[in-house]
Amino acid sequence: GTANSDSPQILYCSAQHTSRTGSINEIRNRMNALPEADDIHGYYFEDLSVGMTASYAKTITETDIVLFAGISGDVNPVHLNEECATETMFEGRIAHGMLTASFISTVLGTKLPGPGCIYLRQDLRFLAPVRPGDTVHSQITITDVNAEKKRVYAHTVCRVGDTSVVEGEATLFVPNRRKADAA
Repeated sequence: GTANSDSPQILYCSAQHTSRTGSINEIRNRMNALPEADDIHGYYFEDLSVGMTASYAKTITETDIVLFAGISGDVNPVHLNEECATETMFEGRIAHGMLTASFISTVLGTKLPGPGCIYLRQDLRFLAPVRPGDTVHSQITITDVNAEKKRVYAHTVCRVGDTSVVEGEATLFVPNRRKADAA
């Protein structure tokens, strides 16, 4: 719809990744039409199988690095001071490893298994630096669905181009579908 000129305009992306603008009231109306939080859920345990995969990509910006430093308290100069970072083995500034690894959580919590899953464990190996301007592609692949332990296991990887920068294994709890939902 068209917004009236007195209303502030907000740019947002829909699920199809197309940009539209709308007034604050139009956006509030769209948000009110969304299902209740109890109705929002990703995959249930029964929906998952070995080999399922999902991914997310994000270009690391200067703002991302500065905000992560502020939120985490990790103000190591290798992340924030180009002059100091030039003297390190990296020969320049790098993004925080945990900023890069956090995109694994993005995939798990929003795509596969998605909302409702509980992240229980993550083992990580940091393999290469990520620099401002790099695009990180995070991917998870389900490697085991253990009904006896009610656990889901996934291989996790973050890449910049063809280079793996972070790899690991995740353990998740994913709720079963409620019997009422299955009927």
